[in-house]
Amino acid sequence: MLVNEIFLSIQGESLSTGFPTVFVRFTGCNLRCSYCDTTYAYEEGESMSPSEIFERIKALDYKRVCITGGEPLLQKDLKELLELLRGYTVTIETNGAVSIENVKLGEGHTWVMDMKTPSSGCSEKMVLDNLKFLRDEDEIKFVIGDRKDYEWAKEIIRNHYTKGTISFSPVYGKMDYEELVNWILSDRLEVRFQIQLHKVIWGADRTGV
Repeated sequence: MLVNEIFLSIQGESLSTGFPTVFVRFTGCNLRCSYCDTTYAYEEGESMSPSEIFERIKALDYKRVCITGGEPLLQKDLKELLELLRGYTVTIETNGAVSIENVKLGEGHTWVMDMKTPSSGCSEKMVLDNLKFLRDEDEIKFVIGDRKDYEWAKEIIRNHYTKGTISFSPVYGKMDYEELVNWILSDRLEVRFQIQLHKVIWGADRTGV
């Protein structure tokens, strides 16, 4: 497995926001989103076995883990790592462009699927069938950069997704927070508004946090 970084921080987004979390960021992504904030993970990484990764996680003393990237589903030994993480609370962040159909998650392991909106330049690459395999405990996230993104996300929800937690997150530095909240309330959407807390704390360009 090709690992870009492993670090301890607080979770900056998703339902676990604010909780101390061990992050495992894998190298490599099949998308090139316009607003990507982890371009350094496209190619830079160290080869590690699942057991080596697990030992690094254990050494950080927390049993809440976020597996992210890049795109973690591109790592062929991901299932083996998830087996080692039985008994841990694990979120797997995936970009929606790789099928999750054959990845069966254990107890306490959940998906956070980041559906790419039109302003990302990658919305046409979304595997909409993935939405059928998400469960009530999983989360789907839309990063919103403009009104077109917002309307696109509403259509996806209306036509394809009726379960789990739905989060709308503004593109950092581009989308006005108040404007997005007003749209949500005006349309009476049952979605969760979130900002990237780690960027509020450490700024947009800091890595390893």
